[in-house]
Amino acid sequence: MAKKSVASLQKGGGKEYTKVIITTKSPKTGAYTFKESMVHNDNVKDVLAAANK
Repeated sequence: MAKKSVASLQKGGGKEYTKVIITTKSPKTGAYTFKESMVHNDNVKDVLAAANK
């Protein structure tokens, strides 16, 4: 199934998107959590700037 999803992202406008993974550390437990999202290439800097605030 993974091959189908990757192949479908590379057809048409799929190359215009980037997978962004944001890591956050919990102040209470010290454990790391990850938030993944698919973001249009034009908005990557905006998403990362909002995550760092």
